[in-house]
Amino acid sequence: MAAIRYRVAGLALLFVHLLLVGWLTLRPLDVMWVTAANLEPLAGIKADLALGPAEAARRIGEGLVLLAPLGVLLPLADARLDVARWASLVRTVAAGALVSLGIELLQTAVPGRVVDVDAVLLNTAGVALAHVAVVPAWRARLRRRLAAPGGGVRGPRAGAGAEPASGRRRRRGGALRREDVPQGATPRIPRVGIAP
Repeated sequence: MAAIRYRVAGLALLFVHLLLVGWLTLRPLDVMWVTAANLEPLAGIKADLALGPAEAARRIGEGLVLLAPLGVLLPLADARLDVARWASLVRTVAAGALVSLGIELLQTAVPGRVVDVDAVLLNTAGVALAHVAVVPAWRARLRRRLAAPGGGVRGPRAGAGAEPASGRRRRRGGALRREDVPQGATPRIPRVGIAP
């Protein structure tokens, strides 16, 4: 039930964020002239750094922050807690890079906008930083919360064949028998007729 709530919240926030990003990046600009497209990696960042520390921080910060929420919203919309950290990071960064590339390609048809490969690099780095900063701790906290008593993982009811307070029955020598370790509910498979 909690996973469904997180998925719905993640999808709603993701939709709102993408609408805001589309509105910010795909509006036509009324400018007198437009710079040439930047297809050389890091050339735009070097030009920003040449403008001074304050202006460089503002421009680079804008590039990092624009799509950074995707680093959190994409895993939230997925709502899985049992994902390997590296797999989640790679999937999220790849999706962020594709969204950024899509925006840059759509900007070729918008008056006053030009393609900038550094925007793709900064947007992707922002997604990666947000993911690394938030998602592993968030998932670990949710796992602990769900594993805690009464946190969503239900054990046997008291009085209905529950184990004694000491935990599981032990064999001589203190080792647990394999059949004593709880394995979860038995799956229910509907009966299917066999053709003659």
